[in-house]
Amino acid sequence: MARVQKRISPPRPRPRGRTRRASLPSRLARGLWIALGLLALFAAGDVGRYVVWPDVAALSEEKPDKTAFMRWREAQWEEASRDKTIQWTWTPLARIPTHVVLAVTIAEDDKFWHHDGFDFPAMEQALRRNIEAGRVAAGGSTITQQLAKNLYLSPSKSPLRKAKEAILAYRLERTLHKQRILELYLNVAEWGDGVFGIEAAARHHYKVSASALTPNQAAHLAAVLPNPLKWSPTKPSPGVAARARLYLSRMQRRL
Repeated sequence: MARVQKRISPPRPRPRGRTRRASLPSRLARGLWIALGLLALFAAGDVGRYVVWPDVAALSEEKPDKTAFMRWREAQWEEASRDKTIQWTWTPLARIPTHVVLAVTIAEDDKFWHHDGFDFPAMEQALRRNIEAGRVAAGGSTITQQLAKNLYLSPSKSPLRKAKEAILAYRLERTLHKQRILELYLNVAEWGDGVFGIEAAARHHYKVSASALTPNQAAHLAAVLPNPLKWSPTKPSPGVAARARLYLSRMQRRL
């Protein structure tokens, strides 16, 4: 008996014009995920480059050029058509009085000599205060973190900028000794609109050199550091005056 071979028919072609396509919401979602992925890669690359750049080791011997914060301030003036110049004079740490150094560390980072660039309890406390206030009411940044921001970054408070700041602060602490970090900070911190560094601050506000600042003057200069464009050490608000008295009292106990 002959074996009947079953004939297999090819699949019927799908009618043209009826190809199934993803729905519009599905395509939009896919496009959004792709865009987010690309954005994440860009952000990771932008933050990651600070692991090796800039060369912070050069700061151990060299004075920095004009800082990122100074350039940002100049850009503000240019946009507002203001004819101003940066006031900045470098002064070595050895010529800055002990009470000035003490006033600034008490005001800005009282654990400076004991941490590795980050004061986590202070950061946690600042986070709680910001959540309670519903705005950025406290920073919690150490002197090292502030130095990283002033030297290389913008004053933005975005998470990306904070991530860059953390990387740079880590590198600064592991590359430079504490005295050098403090010397750099005292020379690049802003003490008025375009007034950078303790020497320029002393001359601008008190008409003396940094080496001639009194403890009371040092305490008032330290008290305006959180907002030097709004507050004045020579015409202090009640809040600035109260902070200056507190810092002066603490300084006297430690000197």
